[in-house]
Amino acid sequence: MSQITYQNTLESIGKKILPCFLICLLMITLPLSAWAADKEKDEETLKNAATVFEGIVSGSDVPASVLAKANCVIILPGVKKFGFGVGGSGGRGAMSCRAGEKFDRQWSAPAMYSIGGASIGLQVGGSSTDFLLLVMNPKGVDAILADKTKLGSDATATAGPSGATAASSSVGGSDVLTYGRAKGLFAGVSLEGATLHQDKDANKRLYGKDLSAGDIVRGNAVKTTPAGQPLVSLLDSKVPKHTN
Repeated sequence: MSQITYQNTLESIGKKILPCFLICLLMITLPLSAWAADKEKDEETLKNAATVFEGIVSGSDVPASVLAKANCVIILPGVKKFGFGVGGSGGRGAMSCRAGEKFDRQWSAPAMYSIGGASIGLQVGGSSTDFLLLVMNPKGVDAILADKTKLGSDATATAGPSGATAASSSVGGSDVLTYGRAKGLFAGVSLEGATLHQDKDANKRLYGKDLSAGDIVRGNAVKTTPAGQPLVSLLDSKVPKHTN
């Protein structure tokens, strides 16, 4: 093999490997912000999640009829987007589920989650985006609580219907409905390929002991902390009843 051919081959291999390497690097480094967090930042995330949800229920972008069908909600305020030749995103937020075997009771204390992915938020633009995920059925709940859940494969995920007059039939059979807020408006967006992780370190900081997300949102293992109460109170007052 000539020197030129050898060089060209190396360059070709490098072009194929580099994007994969960068994506892997992003996926590894995205959770670092969570590892570096402290309890004060955890509480700030809960406060921001409550603010985001208050904006949702005060508008008509996410139909109330769709919210009422959700078994759990995940609110991810200020997910950051960046790029080094390939796009990447990461952020943290909170998950709350309705209590009861049939998800027909009040909302649980929030469990902390992080999200990462190579293309999250590219559809809605901007460097910081708020996301709302509605978990619509027990299968979706089980998938999310299993941890390291990849949307689109471990749990089916589709862009949620928008507008006050959205027909209930448009919800379909998806495990998770996804929304993003850009320029002040929530709209259905695709988060397929994004991965959700339980933030066990944050949960331990908030509740003072090792807990899984399932212990918190389904096991009734802890009471809501003062930092999480505004979000839970909003859920209980604005989405009090579960509908099928």
